[in-house]
Order: sequence, then structure tokens, then C-alpha cells
Amino acid sequence: MTGSASGTAAGGAGAGGAGAGGAGAVPREGLKDIALRTLSAAGEAIAQLASGLRTALLALFLLLWLAVAAVTSVVGAGLLMAPPLLRALHALAGRERGRLARRGPEVAAPEPPPTRLRAALVDPTTRRELTWLVGHSTLGALLGLLGVLLPVLAVRDTAFPLYWTLMPEGATATSVGMGNARTWPDALAVSLLGVGWIAIVLGLGPGMARLQSGPGRRLLSAGPDADLSLRVAELTATRAAALDAHATELRRIERSLHDGAQNRLVSVTVLVGAARRMVSRDPAGAEELLERAQSAAEQALAELRTVARGILPPVLADRGLTGALSGLAADCAVPCRIDVDVPERCAASVEATAYFVLAEALTNIAKHSGAAHATVTARGRGGRLLLRVEDDGRGGADMDGGSGLTGIRRRVAAHDGDVSLTSPPGGPTVLDVDLPCGS
Repeated sequence: MTGSASGTAAGGAGAGGAGAGGAGAVPREGLKDIALRTLSAAGEAIAQLASGLRTALLALFLLLWLAVAAVTSVVGAGLLMAPPLLRALHALAGRERGRLARRGPEVAAPEPPPTRLRAALVDPTTRRELTWLVGHSTLGALLGLLGVLLPVLAVRDTAFPLYWTLMPEGATATSVGMGNARTWPDALAVSLLGVGWIAIVLGLGPGMARLQSGPGRRLLSAGPDADLSLRVAELTATRAAALDAHATELRRIERSLHDGAQNRLVSVTVLVGAARRMVSRDPAGAEELLERAQSAAEQALAELRTVARGILPPVLADRGLTGALSGLAADCAVPCRIDVDVPERCAASVEATAYFVLAEALTNIAKHSGAAHATVTARGRGGRLLLRVEDDGRGGADMDGGSGLTGIRRRVAAHDGDVSLTSPPGGPTVLDVDLPCGS
């Protein structure tokens, strides 16, 4: 927020100073922001296309397997393959839903489809998954392949003037197999082709990613006629977890006030009363009591500030989520690298939850993991806040094995978010948190 304000002020000052040159000039900061957003969108699109290529190749293999089963079903062999094929189809569709949810809005899964052939043939979910399979294994694979190859072609051709003199005689110059570079102008022409590839990646990459993921979002989500009883049960459990987390937080605040600040304030009252009675007959003793009362009051004030920060850290309002998370990483006892890319502000309660999740995770790493290094990654994409905390410690963490991880799960469940923990013995430990940004 602060950066945006200063950028606007600088742009206004520049426009005022350049009145003779034209009032419609775009501020330099604005061009920089546009360039950064374009590069970020293109990078995200390439990553999405590459991840889609993996599921597309699996879809292509499964489609070929289905074709073989259909041909051999005439002699009965294909019918034996139907149950494992249907299970593989449902598993791949579930994997694609998870991939799409990690890179955008969640794709609501329908009820588990049947795996018996006769029931599957009339099941609408299975028919939608088969339609998605055909499209994703063809168009999705092509788009994923382009998403991987275009950046390679762009780097290869753009950097051609740096190595063309080392190429053997008669070798093709461009990445598409056309022409031979014999002079520097030829090499520079190849480099211009690389610039064209870059323009295609920046301009068409996000659209290609949307085109690849669109069929999955339409066909793999629960239809309007889906039974929402499971979702209702999930929301009921989430509401119960939210109420439980709220009650736990109130008890924590009450204990902090009762055992800390309240006791300090009682001490202040007693000491001030004793000093008033002693001031006439023992001024020196009264002064000592007043000093102790002042010390107790300062301690009570410090504890009240700690409780207030525990309710809603003021650093979130002062520095935003990026600054708050960076401050936690900087204060961690274990060396911690942090990478935060959250372009828009989330709801205050969501940011507070992310703050407390990271604080608890880093505390656990410092106390229990024996790690030498930790990494924190936060991303804001498609209305979701994705937080990942990794460490190279001894591993063996259990989501149900400690109050800290249980508290993390309850806080995240209160926002209808997801938590996953991977911590094999010997490490590494990876904690993934997925929160809705809210409004």
C-alpha cells in the first residue's frame, strides 16, 4: 500500500514537471508495474501449461488404453480391463481437480462415480470425465507442449548472436530449422525471431493457460444436480471447528489477562496503597514502593501489548502481509528465505490466520526440527492464498501429534481452508496451507 502511494505521488510530480512535453505521458513507475505484472502472468501461465502437460500425457496414455480395451472388448478381454480403467480415469480426474485448485479457484468434486461398467455408462460424471479426457489428451497436450517449447525457442533464438560463431558450417540458424547464419546481420535477424517468440509468450501465454484449464473447470466440477449433502456436512464441521477455535482463542486471551496483566495491576494497587500510608512517616520507603509500582505497571502494559498483538498483529495494518511475514522470517532462529507474491490484500482475518500459521510453523521448526535452513513461500492466485513452509530438519512431524499443529489446522478450517503436512522420517518437512482470500 505504501509503495503504491509513493509511486502515485512520484508519477504526479513527473507529470507536473513535464507539462510542456505532454500531460498524457505514462509515469515510469506505472510502466514498471505493467511490465512486472505481464512477466508474472506469463511465468504463471508457463508453469500452469507445464503442469497441465504432465496430466495431458497421462490422459493420452489412458485414452490409448481405453481404445485398446474398446477394440478387445469384442472378444471379452476389454471388459476385464473396464474396472481398473474407470478407477484410473476417476483418479486422473481427481488429480486434475487438485492441480486446478492449486492454480486458481477450487473445483468442487462430485460424488464418487461408479466403477462398474453398466452403471458408469449412464453416469453423467463419468461421461463428463471421458469428454474431458479426450480434449485434455489432444488440445491440452498440444497447449502444454507449446508452453514448454516456446520459452526454450525464445531463449535459443534471442541468445543466438552470443554463440553463432561456434556453430558448425551449414547448421540451421533458427530454432524452426530455417536458414544458415553466415554474417552478423543474419545472427541479429535470428535474434529478432527470438524477440517475436518472447512477444508470443507474453501475449498469448495466459490465454493458452486458460484455454487448457477451461474444459477441466467446466467438465470436472460438480454439476447443478449434484448431491450437496457431503458439502453441507463439510461446512457443518467447518463451522464447528470455527466456533471451537474461537472459544479456544477467548480462553487463551482470558488466561493471558488473568495470569499476567491483572496480577500486575493488583500489585500496582497494593504497592500504591502501601506507599500512601508510608509517605508521611517513611518517605524513603514510600519512594521505593512507588518505584516497584511503576515497574509493575510497565510490565502490565507490556503484557497488554502482547495480548493485543495476539488478537490482531498491528504489523499487518502497518506493513501488510508481505512485511509481516518477512518480519517473522527475519526473526526466526533458523536461517529462513522468504518469497511472497500476494498482489492484493486479503480479508483481515485471513491475513491474521496466515500470520499466526507462519509464526507457529517457524516456532516449531526452531524448537523441534533441528533444521539448518527453512523456506517460506506465499502466493495469492485466483482468490486463494497459498502458503508453504519447508525445512530440511529431521522430519517425523505429525498433524495430530502436537497442540501447535492442531491449532494451525483449526485456524485454517475456520476459514474453510486446507492444510497438508508431508514429513517423512529424515525430512524434509513441507507444510502447505490453502486459504480463501475472502472479501
